[in-house]
Amino acid sequence: MARTGACLRRRALTRKPLPHLLYFTDPVRTPDPEAIAARLPKGSAIVYRAFGSPDADIVALRLKAIARRRGLTLLIGADESLAARVGADGVHLPERLASHAARMRARHPGWLITAAAHTPRAARAQVDAVVVSAIFPSNSPSAGKPLGPMRLAQIVRISGCPVYALGGVSQTTAARLLATGVVGIAGVEVFLASPVEKRTGEEIESKKPPKGGSFDRSILTLRT
Repeated sequence: MARTGACLRRRALTRKPLPHLLYFTDPVRTPDPEAIAARLPKGSAIVYRAFGSPDADIVALRLKAIARRRGLTLLIGADESLAARVGADGVHLPERLASHAARMRARHPGWLITAAAHTPRAARAQVDAVVVSAIFPSNSPSAGKPLGPMRLAQIVRISGCPVYALGGVSQTTAARLLATGVVGIAGVEVFLASPVEKRTGEEIESKKPPKGGSFDRSILTLRT
């Protein structure tokens, strides 16, 4: 995953620097976001979605501390006020709030602002990057019909900004995104530790991609 994300990131060096992996927190599917954040590769981003949690500030500050220690970016989902209070690096907006991006940028010119996009029209949002979903079948209760890599590639071509792929992205499916033009990969459960990582707590480095640069789907490079 991280190797694929890094490859995609290298293709976009002419654009504004962006994280190559986006980890979206979810209170049900990934109830321990701090544990996952503590293993993300350097250069990744955490998108903390509080969903009105009463301890949102506490969790956000803990995630910020992890992000600073590990060289990560912290975005706050749909909550400009929370992002400002905790000193986050920016916000991620649901599609319905993408039109607010310009006003937020005026108030916080240094922020990274991303937005969700489920249609080609939404992918033209005036933000730093859009997160298009769902690409593959997903466990998310809100996921729609999968777009697939070919449709994703079409959206990338017409989008006015860099695009991330979200929805059903896994070690198996990530390699299918390399030719789509996306700048990186986003996910929720994909960042859960594999059984090997749970036992060893170490990055798996023993296997290398075969000649030609194909992604080795047996590698999930979450670091300790």
